[in-house]
Amino acid sequence: MDYFRSVTATSIIRPKFVIMEFLGYNNAMIATAPYGPYWRQMRKFATIELLSSHRLNFLKHVRNPRRNTNSKKTVPEAGGAWPIIGHLRLLGGPQPPQISLANLADKYGRMFTIKLGVRRALVVSNWEIAKECLTIHDKALATRPKAVAMELLSYNHAMIATAPYGTYWRQMRKFIIIELLSNHRLNLLKHVRESEVNTSLQQLYQLWNKKKSSNSDKVLVEMKRWFRDVTLNVILMMVVGKRIPNSYEGVETVEWKKSVDEFFELGAKFVTADAFPFLRWLDIGGEEKRMKKVSKELDQLVEGWLREHKEKIAENEANSEEDFMGVMLTKLRDVEEHDANTINKATNLQFLFTFCPL
Repeated sequence: MDYFRSVTATSIIRPKFVIMEFLGYNNAMIATAPYGPYWRQMRKFATIELLSSHRLNFLKHVRNPRRNTNSKKTVPEAGGAWPIIGHLRLLGGPQPPQISLANLADKYGRMFTIKLGVRRALVVSNWEIAKECLTIHDKALATRPKAVAMELLSYNHAMIATAPYGTYWRQMRKFIIIELLSNHRLNLLKHVRESEVNTSLQQLYQLWNKKKSSNSDKVLVEMKRWFRDVTLNVILMMVVGKRIPNSYEGVETVEWKKSVDEFFELGAKFVTADAFPFLRWLDIGGEEKRMKKVSKELDQLVEGWLREHKEKIAENEANSEEDFMGVMLTKLRDVEEHDANTINKATNLQFLFTFCPL
């Protein structure tokens, strides 16, 4: 036994070759290292730390990739996809998109994926799964897809409704809740709501007094238009401190209405570049050109309101800081993604689009 031990220990000492010196990091590899303290330490470390049963069990899924893949359920992809365009032909056919997706849901189940050009979309056709997506997994699904329309029309996703979920979105949500939509701020603007309702009632009385006849005291009034004007003026006064005296009359009001209509029309469009980003430079259909035009028109309008607020604040006018735009001018600072003026314009436009009647 002593003989074999001495022979084994002697045979471990390997001859030093030049090639092993260069390829083995100067014999740092344990397979080429000479027998000695370094070799024994590395052998012990490899046996205990790297090749132990615990480590190998931990890496079991790496050693059996096929078994791991089969055990994981995947969402099926709907059939009928064409090369390059995917399922776009189904959504652009004679049937409405929701009908086409409903037919696919009947065939492929509650969850499936479709290809929209180079992008892949998950379709959920079950209220229980949709509820889980919006409650349990809301953070994972909070980020909205980046569309060309929202990039151009929302100040490069500065509007909170189109901003991706992240630091900027959380900061703006906190700012809006605390500074703009708090009970304190809404109570400060309570007189605006009361004043606009009283003004509208006075205008309604003046209209009745003007149009009534000697034969009858009854006057036909379009109440839908009246409620629309009241709501619009309340929101405008709270957000930017302006009001429209007559229902959609005047050059500025007509331009505002036209730009808002185009904003909602273009904001819902799915352009070619959304499915094929590499074709964006072509601007197929000219939709991107229209989006830039509408964005510029809205920006000029809101930029004028912002300039007026800055002048009022500089002159220390009363109530210049009560509306949302004034509050944001005094309390909002630049962030990494956008400057304060851009955030101010984008956020207040978002309020107008959300609450103002069309």
